[in-house]
Amino acid sequence: MSRFLQLHLLTFFPPANMNRDDTGRPKTAVVGGATRLRLSSQALKRAWRESPVFSTALVGHMGQRTQRLGEVVLAHLRAAQMPNAVAIDTARAIATVFGKVKDIKDPNPARTEQLAFISPEERQAALTMADQALAGGKIDPKPADLLRRADTAADIALFGRMLADNPSYNRDAAAQVAHAITTHKVTVEDDYYTAVDDLKTPAEDAGAGFLGEAAFGSGVFYLYLCIDQSLLIRNLGGDAPLATTALTALVEAAATAAPRGKQNSFAAHGRAGYVLAERGGQQPRTLAGAFARPVTGNDLMASSIDELTKFRAAIDKAYGPAADATIDMKVGGERTLADILAFVAEDVSCPAT
Repeated sequence: MSRFLQLHLLTFFPPANMNRDDTGRPKTAVVGGATRLRLSSQALKRAWRESPVFSTALVGHMGQRTQRLGEVVLAHLRAAQMPNAVAIDTARAIATVFGKVKDIKDPNPARTEQLAFISPEERQAALTMADQALAGGKIDPKPADLLRRADTAADIALFGRMLADNPSYNRDAAAQVAHAITTHKVTVEDDYYTAVDDLKTPAEDAGAGFLGEAAFGSGVFYLYLCIDQSLLIRNLGGDAPLATTALTALVEAAATAAPRGKQNSFAAHGRAGYVLAERGGQQPRTLAGAFARPVTGNDLMASSIDELTKFRAAIDKAYGPAADATIDMKVGGERTLADILAFVAEDVSCPAT
């Protein structure tokens, strides 16, 4: 099995504001002296995890990022008629393994201060310990009792986690995801809009009931992912078939799912116009350098594909091939996303060497 799978995608999005900064405007980055639209890796990963293709393929193998596991335990104890004060103390004791719990005087004393990425096995272990307490047993929650270094949570295996109080149970992410940037210069524009009060009478003023502005931008985005397949399998406890399912679901989501910001206003549901997949044991490398000089022209997708192809050939000539096998797909060409997914699944299914 090749160790690394590298993915390069070019996706056109129409006017949208899928990933906002603190002022509500689309996120940007200056690259090659030109302003580009940007989609953060965090926003992308969130969109992929929540996409139907990912969540459906991995049902039962998804973690939960939450502060509220203690509240789940507390509800379980209360439903079994444990006295409230005892239930709160028990839930807090169990939740402490996953993070620092809030003060006992807090309105939500069983919540943790931090978000924790919790696997299905860990959630079940917490509830099992709660059942021990319900049966009259004395509990003394320890990390080794509740936390796992490997499990079947595919999203944790892919994207990793950090537990500040129990770092030995951190999980290194098998997938590295770059911020997506437009291949060309952009100008963020503003939409001035109004809303009409349906009950306003003709005798009143002719003004709108509400005035507002919304920023947006459009362009062809370059996205790069690198997945360490060997680490993915280790994170999943050696379950290669589950790793295959996780990886193909990730690839399909990356090609078809977009961040949800302002989608009701813009419906910017794009699909990758070009996908390049590479696999091998060589040191990974991004091809973002193809767009250090902004792409220009009337057909930005075609120009972006051309620049990407030329840069890849040049860098591989200088350094040697960065992959043992490759496949690409272009909308309007002969190959399909199904061919990309078959290429990915074929490799992960092979025994690791």
